[in-house]
Amino acid sequence: MDLIVDIEEGSIYHDKVNLIQHLNFQIKPGEFAYLIGKSGSGKSSFLKTLYADHTIQAKKAICCGYDLQSIKRKDIPFLRRKTGVIFQEFELLFDRTVHQNLEFVLLATGWKDPNAIKSRIESSLESVGLENKGQNMPHQLSGGERQRVAIARALLNTPYLIIADEPTGNLDPQLSAEITQLLYN
Repeated sequence: MDLIVDIEEGSIYHDKVNLIQHLNFQIKPGEFAYLIGKSGSGKSSFLKTLYADHTIQAKKAICCGYDLQSIKRKDIPFLRRKTGVIFQEFELLFDRTVHQNLEFVLLATGWKDPNAIKSRIESSLESVGLENKGQNMPHQLSGGERQRVAIARALLNTPYLIIADEPTGNLDPQLSAEITQLLYN
């Protein structure tokens, strides 16, 4: 894959309201890009477009091999399996343990082998320093720990693209640096 994201002259819409115009953006494999802008400038809307939560009209709008303009509803889960999303507000299921939150994602993306699922969850939690938190409920975790669970969840399927909306916003400076390095790798 030459480009993971390739958008040319894009306009992003949500509920038929034009949010962004004249967008040109490319990401190559291995690149690390930051979006910087004022609150309300469309950063989160742009990120949501990459996993087909907002619509786009463009000369070209490709993400992880999918045409974002013509993607069918049934293909959106396949696009999302190739993207790891770290949400600004964690988006954890509060009626399930950390382990069950991660297991839910793996089962939803086609994993079947219980041993492979367990191993992948353990590896993912270890990568973010939460190897002993699998049986905790989200409400038992600090904000920083919840964010690390969200990061572990995004990394589960070794995605082509990680989309992170303020991934270190709830972390202390040292942990922010560690998580940024983890995402960069």
